[in-house]
Amino acid sequence: MNKLIHIGFGNIVNTEKIIAIVSPDSAPVKRMVQSAKESGMAIDATQGRKTKAVLVMENSQVVLSALLPETIAGRAQSSQPEGDGSLPDDG
Repeated sequence: MNKLIHIGFGNIVNTEKIIAIVSPDSAPVKRMVQSAKESGMAIDATQGRKTKAVLVMENSQVVLSALLPETIAGRAQSSQPEGDGSLPDDG
């Protein structure tokens, strides 16, 4: 089943589709965001607030969030099941 995490202001993304969660401060990330906006591949989930995290998705879309990357990563990690999901076979 797909795991969903809250990225702020009622916006939710599928954790299985996230490739990276990065800070928007570097020039390469700023260029990537601008390019995505121009091509219609950016999803702005900031509700008008300052962008603090950029989520890079599998399909080359970028999602802008007002939450810190550490906050989003913590939520993504806490939604993951412990271990590999297999049960021991005691026969």
